[in-house]
Amino acid sequence: MGYSTQQEQKSQLVKVLTPIVISVFAVYLTIGIALGVLPAFIKNDLKLGSLAIGAVIGLQSLATLLTRAYAGKITDTLGAKISNHRGVIMVLLTGILYILGSYFVNIPLLAIGLILISRIIHGISESMLVTGSLTWGIGLLGPQNSGKVMTWNGIAMYAGIAIGAPLSIWLGSRFGIMVPFILIIILSLISWLSTAKLPTLAVDASHIRTPFYKVIGKVSDQGLALAFSSMGFACIASFIALLFAERNWGDASLGFICFGGFYVLTRLFFSSFPDKYGGYKVALVSFVIEIIGQLCIGFSTSGWMAIVGCALTGIGFSLVFPALGVLAIKKVTPQMRGTALGAYAAFFDLSLGLAGPIAGIIAGWFSYQSIYIFGAVSCLLAFLVLLIKQKNYKSN
Repeated sequence: MGYSTQQEQKSQLVKVLTPIVISVFAVYLTIGIALGVLPAFIKNDLKLGSLAIGAVIGLQSLATLLTRAYAGKITDTLGAKISNHRGVIMVLLTGILYILGSYFVNIPLLAIGLILISRIIHGISESMLVTGSLTWGIGLLGPQNSGKVMTWNGIAMYAGIAIGAPLSIWLGSRFGIMVPFILIIILSLISWLSTAKLPTLAVDASHIRTPFYKVIGKVSDQGLALAFSSMGFACIASFIALLFAERNWGDASLGFICFGGFYVLTRLFFSSFPDKYGGYKVALVSFVIEIIGQLCIGFSTSGWMAIVGCALTGIGFSLVFPALGVLAIKKVTPQMRGTALGAYAAFFDLSLGLAGPIAGIIAGWFSYQSIYIFGAVSCLLAFLVLLIKQKNYKSN
């Protein structure tokens, strides 16, 4: 009897989680596609400089950060399915605007204007889709599976970006930039169709909503820990190639591959840990591993030692988001889950926005390796934030 129940639960998990993960993966492929082709298009076709490239690339993340509260509100008041599908529709619109921008390549101001608008919409779509998808999955499968939902959605996000960027570069070099943009439209349709038959979550219209700033206060412990621990990831993404070049250690691509590969493998094999052992314990262990990884890079005397540090950072950082997220959603009622997830994820957006400039200042004052000492200290702060609040997690 127990075995039959377990099989039924596993089957339900697969039936709900698979279409949601496909939906998220398809949308994040579009994000990776845009990241792959836009810089070269702006520089080579529109003849614009680095400032324009930076503005275009950064605008999406800014739009995502600024609309987390709105996405949470839509998810909680209108439903997770509506939030998810609105995000997908915006991706479709984004693809159309990208195509128009590439069509008006001979009018650079018009083209860059269309691209900037598309980046804003792409950022809003990301916020809507992720908040809707996470809330939808947790609502259908129950909070006891929240770690699995967040873990697998995270795999879909990172895999989508990692595959989308090189895919778009390959397609663009052989068939022209229009083909990657058309693919964005096709992927938006795939994302929509994958979740079309999933049931809708009931919405409690009578529930009195907690103001967003109060929700931020409720999840601030987990949010700050997430923000501090994300600094190490941002430092690797932004400066590991420059460190390898400065030290004459050769190509840094293996460092990126090891970080991403071990990140994904950890999520694949240990996705049940936050639900099984509690987010508090998993987060603390993750921080320790990430600190060791950052120190390996910071004190590395060879390229291989730095690569090992990248791998350890990937292992440590992998389960941080779901582990802390499990703790965060326990602090709010089910009717406020979308808003809580939006507020929690905003700390990650903010961290990535601040990490680059701070690390750049440290590199200018000291060295590239000093950046990773900063990353280790940031992870230590994340550890201390959670440790100080230990009494809140005794049940975990």
